[in-house]
Amino acid sequence: MAACSDSDSPDVPKTATGSLEQLAAKAKCAPDMATDAAELRQANCTTKDGRYVLATFSTDRGQREWINGAKDYGGTYLVGRKWVAVGEDKVVTALRGRLGGTVEEGSQHHSGSSGSRGSEPDHSGHRAS
Repeated sequence: MAACSDSDSPDVPKTATGSLEQLAAKAKCAPDMATDAAELRQANCTTKDGRYVLATFSTDRGQREWINGAKDYGGTYLVGRKWVAVGEDKVVTALRGRLGGTVEEGSQHHSGSSGSRGSEPDHSGHRAS
């Protein structure tokens, strides 16, 4: 798993904080809510850069468990405190310029198999169980 710190680039802002709606506003996204629960709020976003999933968590542990489970499905993850955005690398790179955070990579071992959509950000692996 690769990770980059906020200090890797002078163009990366301090990691954003806030509610899903506040983060979406900073990312210039009108969130389409997919999950609205106490422990997880998740929305699909589309911007000029592409599509991604934005999720916020009530606990750090819940966030890490979600990321660890979702990484099996591939994708690129932009991670902040109690939030994550997941999508294609180019989308996450653009988002990092607005939200800060660290970048983590998902597994690529199953892309293209069993009809999976690989790194598409809206598949079932990115939902809480």
